Amino acid sequence: MQTMTALQDAEGEAVPSPKLYLSIKNLWKAFGTFLALKDISLDINEGEFVCFLGPSGCGKTTLLRAIAGLDLQTQGSMTQNGLDVSNLPPSERDFGIVFQSYALFPNLTIKKNIAFGLENMGRSKDEISGRVNELLELVGLPDQGDKYPAQLSGGQQQRIALARAIATNPGLLLLDEPLSALDAKVRVHLRHEIKELQRKLGVTTVMVTHDQEEALAMADRIVVMNHGVIEQVGSPTQVYRHPASLFVADFIGEMNQFPARSAGDNLIDIGGTIVKGEHHGLPKGDAILAAIRPEDIIPHGMGARSPGADDIIITPENAVTVDVTEMEFLGSFWRCRLRNEMFGDNDLIADFSINAVRRLGLKEGGHMTIELDQDRLMGFNQEGRHND
Repeated sequence: MQTMTALQDAEGEAVPSPKLYLSIKNLWKAFGTFLALKDISLDINEGEFVCFLGPSGCGKTTLLRAIAGLDLQTQGSMTQNGLDVSNLPPSERDFGIVFQSYALFPNLTIKKNIAFGLENMGRSKDEISGRVNELLELVGLPDQGDKYPAQLSGGQQQRIALARAIATNPGLLLLDEPLSALDAKVRVHLRHEIKELQRKLGVTTVMVTHDQEEALAMADRIVVMNHGVIEQVGSPTQVYRHPASLFVADFIGEMNQFPARSAGDNLIDIGGTIVKGEHHGLPKGDAILAAIRPEDIIPHGMGARSPGADDIIITPENAVTVDVTEMEFLGSFWRCRLRNEMFGDNDLIADFSINAVRRLGLKEGGHMTIELDQDRLMGFNQEGRHND
């Protein structure tokens, strides 16, 4: 019997600690002289939804294929549910997989596609029929079983591919950019359905994607990869709000960045103006890179008044007076380009709500005061990393 360490939920109730399901240790993968994966170590808990996120060529699909046994690692080990699967062929590993191209059999009906794995396992006809009908209901396509893949839309085909992948009740579900071939609205709808289905089934899931919004919306944890290494592992909030490197900060969401100098532990000198920022621990006087997200720039018009005292003007900390050089309407907010000589030749990009723009009367060619949120202004060394 497994020993569980008691944790507490938000209400103080004891809950079991998560069970380790997939453990990857010191994994390398080489294709000739090219190193696609470099010393990857990662633990994934049972029932967790983990996204591998990164640009093309970062190694995320190679890592997924190594987990599946489709491309065996050059060195390193892997255990799944306590079993060493490092050198097992795909047929002896417990997983279902959904590919970007769906990979449905065009000459088989939808029911036959879903039943394929069950038939190979030697299940009875009645058992297969019952399971197929159950899965068609589960993915919301109960009346499509007698059709062929070509008769379904892309979103429907992806649901069928998902049903086929989970038909045998695998312990691990692998998704290789399953939504990238779909149009934007279908993609948003289907990612919600996949997440809900994963929660309902409780199946440990690993998904590869290059879409940051997709990863932020679906994952319990995100593994950000670049050039064959893991840059950061964390919850969507952690990787977005507390990026471990400038690469992570820039890849996930929009990010302003500009040259600066450390003026102390949490002080940053930008163009001769010293402002407060997050703790960065970089030596005073060092050349650094300052970074802040557009939504973390707070608009104050030409000054903020203290409550109940209209004649008192409060200058916010980290206040900067800027020229509004350009405004772009993006539906739910305005994206503004702001200029001040402290930023040199770099325009500062800020996202302001429609209400803020209306309230402050912001216009192109005008001036305003902004506040650089000191809890969100980050400092990185010249290599784009925090000083650990």
